[in-house]
Amino acid sequence: MQGRDWLLTGDGQYQVCKAARSWNLLQENYRLYRFLTEIEDVLNGVEDELICLPEIRMLVRRLIVNSYWVRSQYLEPSSTTGTSVVLLYDELGFPLTVQTVTFAPGSISTIHNHGTWGVVAVLKGQEKNTVWRRTHNPDFPDKIEPTGEIILSPGDIISFTPDAIHSVEALSDQPTVTFNVYGETDPKQRFEFDAVTHRAKKF
Repeated sequence: MQGRDWLLTGDGQYQVCKAARSWNLLQENYRLYRFLTEIEDVLNGVEDELICLPEIRMLVRRLIVNSYWVRSQYLEPSSTTGTSVVLLYDELGFPLTVQTVTFAPGSISTIHNHGTWGVVAVLKGQEKNTVWRRTHNPDFPDKIEPTGEIILSPGDIISFTPDAIHSVEALSDQPTVTFNVYGETDPKQRFEFDAVTHRAKKF
């Protein structure tokens, strides 16, 4: 499941990053608990967590290469919302969100940022990420414009800075499943954007 690594930033830029080779990451008995511990070790004492994104992408790739259990932990999408979420780890005081998300074919998310860093790996299906940026319009400070699109397939990993803005559409005729890990969200910095009214609201 070798794929590409991407980085999206708040200025609407996106780039392919160097990805670790899957066959170099094969490891016996690499389980979720080990992944969580290694993520904590990477982030421990780091002032700017964004510098850790390359290593976090590598750890995510190692996890999905080695853990069939993680790749199998998802639900069918809800018939009401078109999505389903499985929280893989939840402990009081643990600052990260670790989950799988399933999107029904044709599902489209809102335009949003995450208010924290994030790393998302596609496990099944295919999704289109539309990348956006603020236009710095003095009359509409939350006006945004698209800067491009990225098509992600199984094995592809995309990472975000806290202010990166995107929207997601599930493209394939089967549900799209992703593995997601996010840092600690700053709720004051997480927004949903309206490209028609040029307004943003708290997510």
